[in-house]
Amino acid sequence: MDMALPIVNATTAVLARVSAAFNAPLARAVVFGVHIDGHLVVEGLLIAVIVFQLSRKSYKPPKKPLSEKEVDELCDEWEPEPLCPPIKEGSNIDPPILESAAGPHTTIEGKEVVNFASANYLGLIGNEKIIDSCVGSLEKYGVGSCGPRGFYGTIDVHLDCEAKIANFLGTPDSILYSYGISTIFSVIPAFCKKGDIIVADEGVHWAVQNGLYLSRSTVVYFKHNDMASLASTLEKLTRGNKRTEKIRRYIVVESIYQNSGQISPLDEIVKLKEKYLFRVILEESHSFGVLGKSGRGLAEHYGVPIDKIDIITAGMGNALATDGGFCTGSARVVDHQRLSSAGYVFSASLPPYLASAAVSAVNYLEENPSVLANLRSNVALLHTGLSDTPGLEISSHVLSPIVFLKLKKSTGSLATDIDLLETIAEQVLKEDSVFIVASKRSSLDRCKLPVGIRLFVSASHTELDISKACSSLKRISASVLSDHV
Repeated sequence: MDMALPIVNATTAVLARVSAAFNAPLARAVVFGVHIDGHLVVEGLLIAVIVFQLSRKSYKPPKKPLSEKEVDELCDEWEPEPLCPPIKEGSNIDPPILESAAGPHTTIEGKEVVNFASANYLGLIGNEKIIDSCVGSLEKYGVGSCGPRGFYGTIDVHLDCEAKIANFLGTPDSILYSYGISTIFSVIPAFCKKGDIIVADEGVHWAVQNGLYLSRSTVVYFKHNDMASLASTLEKLTRGNKRTEKIRRYIVVESIYQNSGQISPLDEIVKLKEKYLFRVILEESHSFGVLGKSGRGLAEHYGVPIDKIDIITAGMGNALATDGGFCTGSARVVDHQRLSSAGYVFSASLPPYLASAAVSAVNYLEENPSVLANLRSNVALLHTGLSDTPGLEISSHVLSPIVFLKLKKSTGSLATDIDLLETIAEQVLKEDSVFIVASKRSSLDRCKLPVGIRLFVSASHTELDISKACSSLKRISASVLSDHV
């Protein structure tokens, strides 16, 4: 059967040509005095050949067992596929190691450096009140809970923290997660399923991408922070499509994008959400405790009612200087996660002392709103100081605590761009004791935005710290990027 099909195909081609010849005007045969059209003869022959070929047994060469020598040779030649791909030559896999707390100043290899690599936005690392709350919690509860929330890991301080965050943001309820980055990629699959539609910004960071992947939903990306692109995408998905009226639809964005430092125009997003009947999932890890008059995030910054946003998530490892994350929204949104969110159901609960630290950090922010003015002043100062950096340009928003510098002229190669940026960061640390970081891109990261250098600004940085970082970056970037300016 394996060889019959090619033979049939070849025979068919040959007979087709013969048939064409027989079908010429004079192609008629006389058999026993009866006139017969030529094409009938050809078709009969063709059927006979096909039946003959199909009835033949396929040829199989006799199998000969391999000798022991042949088996040994094959085994010696076989090489298993590597478990991991080889590390590219020159790749930096040994980052600087901190030897003290990641405050505005830290210690690396016994040397004090100015730290712009930690997202300690409110400068709460090392805050005495927060440390005291952690010590008291450790003495009362110990180090960890040793169990997930739904079984035996719920402690009263977890409930206090959830209530504190909900009250601070003005939402009905909130839920704590044990690890900041797992919050968003547990929340998205808890609500979004196969068959749902998600419209997401192309600049979302890896944790959001992972949540989109795990949801198995249909994901459509729009251009980074481009509301015209978002409107066009929503229009295409909903116009004349009755199917989309019966399924769940979401818009997923970050408030401050980790990969660009840009701020989402929430007021416009909410208008589009209401026009096209979508739900909004907002990731606020870099805006909670930062944006808004009192640090309540993007909704306060734009004056948008908090209930216009269906789901809000945030990691607490940035402004609150602790760990874990939270999701906040309606009571139904929160209750659903307690039974359906993998990161909540299957993880040991947040260590109690970290929940205590979060409560103390929110209390500090409420009692000291002036810390936000200090942060914004430092951001503006750094923006001004780096505005004319040779070979680099600022792409982040003027209010973003992530000051993002990208290459003015890309080399055209992502790997080469990263190498250049890492060289600048390494020399700034080595020569001037200023700790900054270049973008890191995992092989799993699908973000297509340009890479760059990120400087995380803290309210605790001094003018001298900022001046030192600016002068160092300008001098070294001018040297490293002399061929690219």
